[in-house]
Amino acid sequence: MHLLSTGSVVLFLATVLHQVSSQKTVMGMYGQTLEIPCNKEAAEDVMITKWKYDKGDGLSGYLLMKKKNKDVSISATDEYKGRISLATNSSLILSATKLSDQRTFTCMVSGSSDINEYPVNVIIYKVPAGVEVSDMAQELEIGKLTKLATCVAKNANPAVDITWMKNNIPLIDSEKGVSIRASVQVDPVSGLSSTSSTLEYSATKEDTDAQFSCSTQHNVGVEVELTSPPLTFTITYSTENIVLQVLAPHPLVEGANVTLKCMADGNPAPTSFNFHLKGDVIPVKNTDTYTLTAVSRDITGEYRCSLIDNPAMMASKNITVNYLDINLSPSGKIVKTAGEALELSLQIDASGESKVSWTKDNVKMDKEPMFNKLKYSDSGHYESEVKMGALTDKASFDLVVEGAPVIKQLSKQRSEDGQHKVLICEAEGSPKPSVSWSINGTSLDESAFINGKVTHKITVVPTANLTVSCTVSNEFGVDTRDIYVSSLFEEVRVDKRADQSEDADQTKLVVGVVVGLLIAVMVIGLAYGIYQKKSKQGSWKTGEKENGSSEEERKLEEKVEETSQKAEV
Repeated sequence: MHLLSTGSVVLFLATVLHQVSSQKTVMGMYGQTLEIPCNKEAAEDVMITKWKYDKGDGLSGYLLMKKKNKDVSISATDEYKGRISLATNSSLILSATKLSDQRTFTCMVSGSSDINEYPVNVIIYKVPAGVEVSDMAQELEIGKLTKLATCVAKNANPAVDITWMKNNIPLIDSEKGVSIRASVQVDPVSGLSSTSSTLEYSATKEDTDAQFSCSTQHNVGVEVELTSPPLTFTITYSTENIVLQVLAPHPLVEGANVTLKCMADGNPAPTSFNFHLKGDVIPVKNTDTYTLTAVSRDITGEYRCSLIDNPAMMASKNITVNYLDINLSPSGKIVKTAGEALELSLQIDASGESKVSWTKDNVKMDKEPMFNKLKYSDSGHYESEVKMGALTDKASFDLVVEGAPVIKQLSKQRSEDGQHKVLICEAEGSPKPSVSWSINGTSLDESAFINGKVTHKITVVPTANLTVSCTVSNEFGVDTRDIYVSSLFEEVRVDKRADQSEDADQTKLVVGVVVGLLIAVMVIGLAYGIYQKKSKQGSWKTGEKENGSSEEERKLEEKVEETSQKAEV
């Protein structure tokens, strides 16, 4: 609480001034020299100047006197002896001021006709030398009202008030968790006042780093603020929360180390814990961790930690050791015969859901391989990849499909220049079959052996019709197929006959056209004969005869006969 605020100082001064309402007031600093003015109006007529002071109880004490053109005569024999003097302007000079100097001093001026008195009220103030903090608490317990410290401001006048602050914000008495008790002591010798203020405080967790301080303000004569150095306190509180942390690589796999860390929020923090490891309780002291080394999948489960001095305060955490094991059967190199079946088995043992993918000869497959009836093209390197989260495992096998060779196709074609025959033998089998022909040839060409297939080409110039055999063989068997190859010369004759046949067809087309024309001519001739006959009949009727009719008929008949003979040829 504040003992004497600025308003209190004003009230203090108002009370003094009320007592000497007609008096002038001067203020002096404790221990310093003070000049008390004499308010004389007619300095030329002053005959005698005398200073006195109020001793109380209606009594006055005389200090000094000065007659015109005479030296000062000091009459003080009490506490003012040796402390007073007179200034040239008749002011009273008072040295080494004390609180007892707070009284009324009167300047009496005697002129030629009257005597005047000029009373002056004197007030002495003193700023405390500083603030001192004592009786500091060692620590503050959360929620418990505890004496934090005592702040003292010594030897002041008037008595100062003390303000407590937290983080430079004033604390108010009777606020939640705040209690301030203040008192003032007056020194019986000096009359100076010492103010003492004690703060009791109920801390919270947020006060862990808070800074407390106390300060005073003196506003009489001069404004002075004094503040103590900042104070910090250890805030203690019991554990309210406990957490178990698992420090391990991610993902946690077999063979790794796992550190369990137990954290509690008490202050001071607990240093001893119990770690509950699947039925076993392991106490640790002066540490908050416990390490499991080279873990296996068997440690998967719930783990807990608790306070040794309060087992009910407990935290838990589940630990999962991830694992991924796969077994592919059969594996390694697998040799099978074409047409057989191959049954694959991929067994997966994992701690979670996994995903499987397959590749053949490093090319991704759309689905898992199935071999109900093996083909030569099934040969290759197969690899399965199983993923579970960040874990990956792989297994593979090499499949070789073997069997006796079979000729799939035997064909022939004429070369681009038309001077050769190209024979083509396509076969499949494994191991790679060798190819042989029953005829010698040139420009031998063999394709790459891929997926159990090979294509062999040979170029020949047959001079006569013949049958050519292609034979393929490997360690498992032999296959032969024949193809008829005609002589190139025979094909030339056949081509000529084909050309003659084509010419005959063209001749037949011409003859057909001619015959059509002849028929048309015959129709015209017939029509003309009928016309002539009718004409003759008409002439007979009229007695007229047309000349030249027999000649025209003869020419027409010759034309028809000529056309007919050409058609037969």
